[in-house]
Amino acid sequence: MPVARYQPLHEPTDRERAKAERREALLREATRLFAQHGYAGVSLEDLGAACGISGPAVYRHFAGKQAVLIALLVDMSKDIHDGGQAAAEAGGEPIEVLSRLVDFHTDFSLSRPDILQVQDRDLKSLPKAELALVRKLQNSYIALWTAQLAKLHPRDSAQSHRFRAHAVFGLLNSTAHSAHNPRTKKSGLKPLLSNMALAALTSPVT
Repeated sequence: MPVARYQPLHEPTDRERAKAERREALLREATRLFAQHGYAGVSLEDLGAACGISGPAVYRHFAGKQAVLIALLVDMSKDIHDGGQAAAEAGGEPIEVLSRLVDFHTDFSLSRPDILQVQDRDLKSLPKAELALVRKLQNSYIALWTAQLAKLHPRDSAQSHRFRAHAVFGLLNSTAHSAHNPRTKKSGLKPLLSNMALAALTSPVT
């Protein structure tokens, strides 16, 4: 029986690497600009200028400004979902899984506050199909949390579990706004937020 031969992976050319790096730079600057000025307040010319290219040159990488927003928010939703899934699949008691989910979400909120602001303000600017995909990923992510909450609080309702999860998301995602304040000290935020989030998730309803 012949042995299958696998071709080596294609090594990207310098041109392909440069194009990929430019695309990442455009997404990075788009995140910053959309967070500061809103999606409607940024033009392709603004985005190109932030990366040292002309507005029309952006079309070499994206079909238009909406395509940039799609890439940002769909990729972000996939990142959050996949990170949460990895935390959940590591197993353990419900409190252990919830602790990992809190750690993951806190790290995400503190390291990527701009993209959270873009999602909060401009999610509805997505086309219907992409908005539906983001909503599906979000619901799947929430289910990772509520599944553990159902084990931890078996007498509580599904609505209560979902409310707890959303309350914690609101707490952790609020850093997307406060982190831009130069007076906010970042060093002590993670343990503070993590402890507050776990308290909200574990406290019994009396």
